[in-house]
Amino acid sequence: MTDATDQLREFRGSIDNIDAALIFLLAERFRCTKQVGVLKAKHGMPASDPSREEQQIARLRRLAIEADLDPEFAEKWFNFVVAEVIRHHTAAAEQH
Repeated sequence: MTDATDQLREFRGSIDNIDAALIFLLAERFRCTKQVGVLKAKHGMPASDPSREEQQIARLRRLAIEADLDPEFAEKWFNFVVAEVIRHHTAAAEQH
């Protein structure tokens, strides 16, 4: 049982490290999209860009397949993040 417990602890340690990295990557992504939102607000551009979003979905689905990740999950994740980005962009536009 000790071997299984040790192995479980190692797996969970790796998962914890990956989760931490994902949080920091998401924070960096949102720092970038915040700058995009400010730029769009300054120039009266719409908060969302459906054409760009379609291109990104197709790109991420391809990457997911290459990475052996469910492309449906990748698309759901992207849509979730984009909804938050659009909310931020809309708020930035309202401030200008």
